[in-house]
Amino acid sequence: MIYLNIKAVSEKTGVSADTIRYYERIGLIPPVKRNKNGVRVFDDEDIRWIEFSRHMREAGLSIESLIEYIALFKDGDDSTIPARVDILNNERNDLQKRINIMQSALDRLIFKINNYESHVVPAEKELREFD
Repeated sequence: MIYLNIKAVSEKTGVSADTIRYYERIGLIPPVKRNKNGVRVFDDEDIRWIEFSRHMREAGLSIESLIEYIALFKDGDDSTIPARVDILNNERNDLQKRINIMQSALDRLIFKINNYESHVVPAEKELREFD
């Protein structure tokens, strides 16, 4: 088995060393083994946990939801599957709300760019009147 230090794991996974330490501290990844000098040494399983957590975060899961999800998963019981799916559905709904807000902001900005002379310039002139 090959063991990697935190710098190598960070480079391999694209997750910063600080984030890896944080993930370990809050329980997103299992405690990492240490060598005789107390330095973390990561094996393939540790890397899979880091990548899993990164992928779930990139999918929009909050830290709190991911902690809950992993706790359910670690129970190892298929009876937790509905609860895990509920977490994913709730996170999807929250993400969709954020996307809708961002899409609305983007639409407003595009409108302003496309109508700069007719809408933004007059509004800016009105602002100057109050200076």
